[in-house]
Amino acid sequence: QRQALLRSARFAAQTRRAEEFGLAPLEPQVDFARVMQRVREVVRQVEPHDSVERYTGLGVECLQGQARITSPYTVEVEGRTLTSRHIVIASGAGPFVPPIPGLERLDYLTSDNLWELNQLPPRLLVLGGGPIGCELAQSFARLGSRVTLVEMAPRLLIREDPEVSEQLAQRFRDEGIDLRLSHKAARFEPGEGGSTLTCESDAGKVELTFDRVLVAVGRRANTGGLGLEQLGIGLNPNGTLEVNEYLQTRIPTIYACGDVAGPYQFTHTAAHQAWYAAVNSLFGGLRRFRADYSVIPAATFTDPEVARVGLNEQDARERGIRYEVTRYDLSDLDRAIAEGEARGLVKVLTVPGKDRILGACIVGEQAGELIGEFTAAMRHGIGLNRILGTIHIYPTLSEANKYLAGNWKRAHAPQGLLAWVERYHRWRRGG
Repeated sequence: QRQALLRSARFAAQTRRAEEFGLAPLEPQVDFARVMQRVREVVRQVEPHDSVERYTGLGVECLQGQARITSPYTVEVEGRTLTSRHIVIASGAGPFVPPIPGLERLDYLTSDNLWELNQLPPRLLVLGGGPIGCELAQSFARLGSRVTLVEMAPRLLIREDPEVSEQLAQRFRDEGIDLRLSHKAARFEPGEGGSTLTCESDAGKVELTFDRVLVAVGRRANTGGLGLEQLGIGLNPNGTLEVNEYLQTRIPTIYACGDVAGPYQFTHTAAHQAWYAAVNSLFGGLRRFRADYSVIPAATFTDPEVARVGLNEQDARERGIRYEVTRYDLSDLDRAIAEGEARGLVKVLTVPGKDRILGACIVGEQAGELIGEFTAAMRHGIGLNRILGTIHIYPTLSEANKYLAGNWKRAHAPQGLLAWVERYHRWRRGG
C-alpha cells in the first residue's frame, strides 16, 4: 500500500520539476480519490501472493477465525480444537497508539486505516519521525496537504547517522514540510475549525492546528487474545515475544517469527525468520539452526531513499567497535547528474587497514536497490577490493559503489610500492 501511494506522490513531485528537464512548467492536478483507488487496485493485484487460495493450492489447510493456544500442543479456532507437535505464532504487529490525552477523542489515522481515506486532508499532522512517518509525511505533502511533522527526538530517523538525518530533513524543508523536532506531544484538543496539539519544546509550549492526525510512532506486536499469559510465554519490554536463537518461546513446542517476535519489523526479515521457525519445528529433533541476523538490510522509501546494512557510525561507537569510513558523493556520478538526482552519498565502514565491510549506508536515488551489492558482499565475505575489480555498467547509479571502493583503495595505496614504481619508470626514461 505505502509503495503505491509513494509512487503517485513521487510522480506528482517529478511533474513539478518539468522545467529542470527542458519542458514547459507543469502543475499536477491531483485527484486524491483516484490516487487511493489506484492504491486499492495495486493491493488487489498483490493479494493473491498471500491469499488463502494460493496456500490452499500448495496443500495448506487454511482456517479463518480467532485462534487461541490452549496448551503446548493445541490451538482452538472458533470452537474447533487442533492438535500439533509444534505451533508457530506469526500474528504480526499493529500501529502503536500512545496514551496522549485527547487523542482518543479524535478520528485519528494510522498506517492501518489510512487507506480508507478518499479526501485529501488540507492540514495533516504526522506524529512520528521514523521511517513510516517520514514516508507518509512526504507523500501527503507532495499530493497537496500542508504537512506538519512532530518528533520528540532532535532529528528524523534517529537510528541513522546525523548527516543522514540532516540530508532528509533539508529535503523535507525544501518541499514545504513544517518540521517540529524536539517537540513532545502533550495534549490534543478537538475543535470545529480544526483540532489542536499542544507540544512541549525548548522554546516552551507550542500549539499546532490541523484537520487530521496520522499517528506513526511505531508498531506493537499482536499478542492479545492468543492465550499466552495462561501458558507463561514471556514478553520483551517492547512487547514482542521472548524467543531464543532457534525462535522457540519458553515452551519448546511453540515458536514465533516475524513482527511478533522481533527484533526487526521488516517483511523481508519476517520471511527470513519463517524459514528458521518452520525448519526448526519440523526437523529440530535432527538438527536446529540459529536465526542469523548478521546481515539485515533496511530502507526508508523517502526521496531521497535511505538504505543501510550492518553498522553505521553511531552503532559502532556505542558498541566500541573500531572502524574506518570511506565516502563517495553522488554529486560526482555521471548517471545521477543526467537524472537530475546528483545529491546524496554512499558511506561504508570497514575494519581499520582492511577492506572487510562492517556496514554501508546510501542516501540517494534508488538507494534501496544499490544497497544490495554491499549486502551480498557482507553476507559472502567479499571486500571492497573485489567490488572495485568488478565491472559496473556505465552510466549507472551502481557505479557509485565501485567509485567508493576506489576511494578506499586510494586511501590505502601501498606507498612503498608506488615509490619503487616511480623510481623504476624514472630509470626507464633515462632520468
